[in-house]
Amino acid sequence: LCAIGGAIVAVAVVLLYGLTRGGWIDAVLAGIAIGMAMLPEEFPVVLTIFLAMGAWRIGQAGVLTRRAAAIETLGSATVLCTDKTGTLTENRMQVAELWLPSGETMVLGTDSAPPEAFAGIVATGVRASAIDPVDPMEVAIHAAQTSPPGEVSVKLLYGYGLRPELLVMANVWEQPGKPGAFAVAAKGAPEAIAVLCQLSGDDRASLMVAVDAMASRGIRVLGVARAETSNTAWPETPRGFAFTLAGLIGLADPLRPSVPAAVAECRSAGIRVVMITGDHAVTARAIAVQAGIADGDVLTGADMAGLDDGQLAQRLQTVTVFARIMPEQKLRIVTAFKARSEITAMTGDGVNDAPSLKAAHIGIAMGKRGTDVAREASAIVLIDDDFGAIVTAIALGRRIYDNIRKAMAFIFAVHVPIAGLALLPLILGLPLLFGPIHIALLEMVIDPVCALVFEAERAEKDIMRRKPRAAAERLFSWRMIVWSVTQGSLAFAMLATLYLTSTTIGMPEGEVRALTFFALVAAILALILINRSFSTSLREALGQGNTALRYVFGAIVLITAIILFVPAVQAILRFEHLRPVDLAIAAGLGGLLFLLLELIKPVAKRAIVETVAGDANLPPIPA
Repeated sequence: LCAIGGAIVAVAVVLLYGLTRGGWIDAVLAGIAIGMAMLPEEFPVVLTIFLAMGAWRIGQAGVLTRRAAAIETLGSATVLCTDKTGTLTENRMQVAELWLPSGETMVLGTDSAPPEAFAGIVATGVRASAIDPVDPMEVAIHAAQTSPPGEVSVKLLYGYGLRPELLVMANVWEQPGKPGAFAVAAKGAPEAIAVLCQLSGDDRASLMVAVDAMASRGIRVLGVARAETSNTAWPETPRGFAFTLAGLIGLADPLRPSVPAAVAECRSAGIRVVMITGDHAVTARAIAVQAGIADGDVLTGADMAGLDDGQLAQRLQTVTVFARIMPEQKLRIVTAFKARSEITAMTGDGVNDAPSLKAAHIGIAMGKRGTDVAREASAIVLIDDDFGAIVTAIALGRRIYDNIRKAMAFIFAVHVPIAGLALLPLILGLPLLFGPIHIALLEMVIDPVCALVFEAERAEKDIMRRKPRAAAERLFSWRMIVWSVTQGSLAFAMLATLYLTSTTIGMPEGEVRALTFFALVAAILALILINRSFSTSLREALGQGNTALRYVFGAIVLITAIILFVPAVQAILRFEHLRPVDLAIAAGLGGLLFLLLELIKPVAKRAIVETVAGDANLPPIPA
């Protein structure tokens, strides 16, 4: 739209000038000047530099951005689906409690080892784990064993992995000194171990009471069981062995200290935090309470499997914790949130998490414990797997989006007086005020201002107290354009008044041109200050720190001094020497424009900051 409009006006100016005044070379120069004045060529510069610098700033906060568009999307996230282990917690698991089927319980300290009566539970857990463990739970179980590894395991013969229908891992070992006899060790979800051991109703109830007691304290609970066999034809699943319950292993993983504050910040920003974990429902609930996640329903993977897509979408209104979730179910959760028009961010680290990371609006992979596949599927990677970094990235994403809007508002506003002053002399039959060289000089000021000053602006104070912006909100909203044109029109009216007045009183053409040029520069500085903040505080507009702004202002002062005191430059620009009173008038115009715009900003604030539902119903703005 801008390109088409600018081209039409430029061609019309060339024809109008050439037909009415003659001198087609001057007509072409006038057309070039008008085209340069009207076309907002700074847009690509702003978008490119802001997103590139945004990726750098987010990287400083421990977040790597793999797709620049994710930076902007972060600011509109409404739901954050996070796993528990390693993201909300420190991923520093330790065996904290042991339980025997007899009902005896042992609480372990930081450095304490289990007594002999409980050592068999840990030994069974070790045999049910990998020989060289990587999983934090298995590492913790190995660390808790009291006997040397050689005495715990001899030779691994066969292994059973986790299956959706049976959340149990089992290994078959050769037994030393017992030819033809084999030991089988299993660990997994307590309810699955209960099924595996075929516990009676009373025994199962006793087991689940112990599980709930540990889980209510935020402890992750694993059941362990053992069996013996002499049959070398291994069954297809561990159900083919006659298991005996060995006990329960409780593992503690402390919550990251920064998580409660980060979750609270998300809630104040209108972002709903949802936990998705493979843990027991009671454990997940306890950790969610510690983290400050909003109270709501807990939905398990088994319950979720019995819901169709419509029922699941309905349940999402109240669910805040998903427990006993298999990796493949994460994709269904993400899809259901997206079906509800939620802008969804999703964390994950495993190969099986890749589909859900890819499907989410913002896929977030773990840098330390994440797989290459997960990182490739994600848009963002957390270097330290820290939940707090996600919140920091969201705040930065909102800041970047705000600053882009500030820059765009400034660009629209500043081109109104420039274009108006280029057109006004043609309409009134007066000598041309600005030529291509003047427009180029102004553009050399505008471009760095947009790319440096607005990009470096600090976040608004309420940036994490606003609701996420609507997904239908356009970067170029009609209301923002109206506010920008209002700013530019007021600046043009003041500059046109100054120009016509100075012409009427007989001021020389070169002096009029110089006076109007410097007044326009002062107006541009006023528009910069006005658009730096969405608030109406003069103190914030003038005193808020911005190193880039100081450098730009210094550069403008230097350029102004060169123009004023170097005759050769004045000759090129066709300026005449200005008196101090003329410079005071130019500076006063900028100050008056700033004060007038500050007075009307409260009326326009809603148009600048808030997304009004009516905008979504307006016709789209052509690119």
